[in-house]
Amino acid sequence: MQFDYMGDEHDKLLPVANVGRIMKQVLPPTAKISKEAKETIQECASEFISFVTGEASAKCQKENRKTVNGDDICWALGSLGFDEYSQAIVRYLHKFREFERERASAAAMSSAKLAASNQINQ
Repeated sequence: MQFDYMGDEHDKLLPVANVGRIMKQVLPPTAKISKEAKETIQECASEFISFVTGEASAKCQKENRKTVNGDDICWALGSLGFDEYSQAIVRYLHKFREFERERASAAAMSSAKLAASNQINQ
């Protein structure tokens, strides 16, 4: 029995249901999308993600790093000529990180208040 390290080709594709849902979000409510159209976009989007991720991964390998992060993806988009996407993703990444910091801070404050309340009640 031979083990296939690359896996099944379908394992590399985004779920078609998710692709269809995203497509429907930008179309009028009465629009219909053929199965062929969903599968075509599924293949294109999956290939695009692989292309960008491969570029980011190559950068990480050159830098002797094992983990691809958001900054690497932004760099790869710019490096591949997708500057407008890169700039938009950089803005999103900054907002996401700020949100995560605020959420962590709020959780820490909540835990501290709970601990103080427990000490008072004992």
